[in-house]
Amino acid sequence: MTPSILMESFSLCRGDIVVNWNAKDMDTYMQQKEYIDTLLVPLLKLETNPENMKSSSSSTEFLLHLSTFMENQFKGRIMLLPPFSYTQSMDLEIFAETLQQDINLMDFKHVFYLTTDSNWTLSKLEDVIWLPSIPMESMDKQLRQKIIEDQLRQVLPILTKKWSD
Repeated sequence: MTPSILMESFSLCRGDIVVNWNAKDMDTYMQQKEYIDTLLVPLLKLETNPENMKSSSSSTEFLLHLSTFMENQFKGRIMLLPPFSYTQSMDLEIFAETLQQDINLMDFKHVFYLTTDSNWTLSKLEDVIWLPSIPMESMDKQLRQKIIEDQLRQVLPILTKKWSD
């Protein structure tokens, strides 16, 4: 996936209004932000060790499919940020602290961090949603869609509980 296509997939929808993560369309988001109270932040671990690069890329593919699907299912409620990537040598606590401080400036009522890296569950970040990665590269489109829908069904109670609090 080229960077331009990847960035186009990170959009925010409200009805038939699509707002991409760019300066021009952010104005539209600002007009609709009272309805969009939830931020979804994908956290992608990029393994640079050659033995782990394949599984890392597979996890990335899974997480990007799931986060984009979640955004589409909750049009007008969720804003999907471009993913934050990190490597195995980065200090997650420093990264988490900085990320949370910066994201808090955005003034969303709910922020969920979506990841396939279980190390995030030990961090100080609140509302981390960890899911085990499911390799999707050899699945046909229908099976991939079913898997993503099943994963959303597992995440849905977490979202709805926070939304109802």
